Amino acid sequence: MNGAEPNSKQLVSQALKGLETSRTPTGPLAVHFCARVSGISLREYTTNPRLLAEAVIRYYERFRPDAVWLSSDTWVSAQAMGALVGATNDCQPFGSLGEPLIKSGVDINRIPAPNVNTQGRYPLMLEALARICDTLGKEAFVVACFDQYPFSLASALMGLAKIMLKLTDDPPMVEALMERCLEYGLAYGNALSSTGADMLSGGDSPAGLVGPRSYRELALPYERRLIAGLKSGTRKPVSLHICGHAAPILPDMVSSGADALEIDHQVDLADACRIVGPDIGLWGNLDPVSLLMQGGTGQIRQASRQAVETVRACGHKRFVLSSGCTIAPDTPFENVDAMLRSTG
Repeated sequence: MNGAEPNSKQLVSQALKGLETSRTPTGPLAVHFCARVSGISLREYTTNPRLLAEAVIRYYERFRPDAVWLSSDTWVSAQAMGALVGATNDCQPFGSLGEPLIKSGVDINRIPAPNVNTQGRYPLMLEALARICDTLGKEAFVVACFDQYPFSLASALMGLAKIMLKLTDDPPMVEALMERCLEYGLAYGNALSSTGADMLSGGDSPAGLVGPRSYRELALPYERRLIAGLKSGTRKPVSLHICGHAAPILPDMVSSGADALEIDHQVDLADACRIVGPDIGLWGNLDPVSLLMQGGTGQIRQASRQAVETVRACGHKRFVLSSGCTIAPDTPFENVDAMLRSTG
């Protein structure tokens, strides 16, 4: 680089490798917030690849974060597998519109093999990612969400209440469904990488609700297999996102093989640094509602700087300042500016 200041893409890459950086990089989880920046409805954002890409690009051009995200909702893979997915109006994110797809073991066998070129919104998301990478790929670090890890995807297909019962009543059925979910995660993640993503991200928040023992015995092995498969096939970093108070399972999340853990505001950042250790990245963890949406700019700047100082005091270098979960669409623009301009 001949002494030149690294750009956003390089800055995030350096941080995730544990290298010294000129400042802490930023990468808030801006998803539906991008639709608001672009002045389009959530339905347009969710169903039109050109508008989705333009929304992410306009968000980057307006706020200049170091990392941007490709994501629409957490139902992309469920829809590809056959679930009835949509929204009741133009202002709502997509979600389940019908009965759970999986009611018995027979239903699992009806799920077709994954095809990212034809199923559901996979082609739409890949087109949007290609547009984003064509415009921003040399400058910004692009994170692409492969949707959900196997347990969370299985929960969407079966229904959260039902799968919680099946964990006790019929574990083999849950595992059989998760095997199919694993296939879809690998196919979609590999396609996102081939399209240009710099990092692959997935969520497994329902796995945080089953308790440490069940998490270790059921969800974690599939996280490990998916992460290992993606890293082997793509040579890209992979992150793991679990919302809420994930501290009880944080030591187990470390063993998933993820290069970065996306932690919510309910996890103490200093504790996370100590538990995770220096070799795994942390991505987080400002409160997206009470702080970023409802707080004042001074409060946000102070909290952002405190997060950076906390990580530095712990000797942790692999850190990207972010919201703990997705930024609410109604978050004031000046609040996002306050966060992003606090790390220089």
